[in-house]
Amino acid sequence: FDGQGPGAALMPILEVNVINAGKYAEGHLMEAALDFPSTTEEVQAVLKRIGVDGVRYQEVFITEHDSPISGFCHCFTQYDHIDELNYLSHLIRAFSPDALEKFQAVIEAGEHNGCAGELINLALNLDSYEFFPGVDSEEELGRIYAEDMELLEVSEPLRKYMDYEAYGRDTSINENGSFAGGGYLRPSGDAFQERYHGHEDIPAEHRFFDFPRLNIRERLAAYREVSASPIKTKKHRADVGREER
Repeated sequence: FDGQGPGAALMPILEVNVINAGKYAEGHLMEAALDFPSTTEEVQAVLKRIGVDGVRYQEVFITEHDSPISGFCHCFTQYDHIDELNYLSHLIRAFSPDALEKFQAVIEAGEHNGCAGELINLALNLDSYEFFPGVDSEEELGRIYAEDMELLEVSEPLRKYMDYEAYGRDTSINENGSFAGGGYLRPSGDAFQERYHGHEDIPAEHRFFDFPRLNIRERLAAYREVSASPIKTKKHRADVGREER
């Protein structure tokens, strides 16, 4: 995700649309793009642009994910918190190329990819997997295990009769392995531990969600509008995602 050349800007890990949930429930679409990793100032600017000021409107939901990581965008829900997306993006940015390749393979294999929280746990548990890039068939897996890794003794005269495909297939079944991301993925033997349980587990330095800072005039106007308006119903709340402080 590095830019090209010295001083080039880093590419975003993830791009999303942030939508004002309250306005959406009222029949108005107010949205703005936000890139991750982000900063408090960037989050505040986006929230101000869509009218989420912490007084009149306090909730948002996320749509239209985009990322250079293959298959990544299908792993999120509209309920994922901005701070979760930001923390996950920082974890991914710290990956080595090999770790990123393994991360993508696990996602493609369909494991731990149901929401931002699951992806955070995956990013914190990559040692639970081993990934062999380029090994993309049962026959190749069988040859590597039998010949290169010498896990099966086969004399030279018998090698031409060896069914490497069947051996590779049995090996992948026994190891609970799979072919994904252009390689072979298998459990490493290290237990997968649920280290992330919710927003409270995000390190303080990655909690960037904050409402815009309103000046006195803006705050008074917001409170006047709220006090003068009829109480808004919550009937659309279950239909849209939301960010909660």
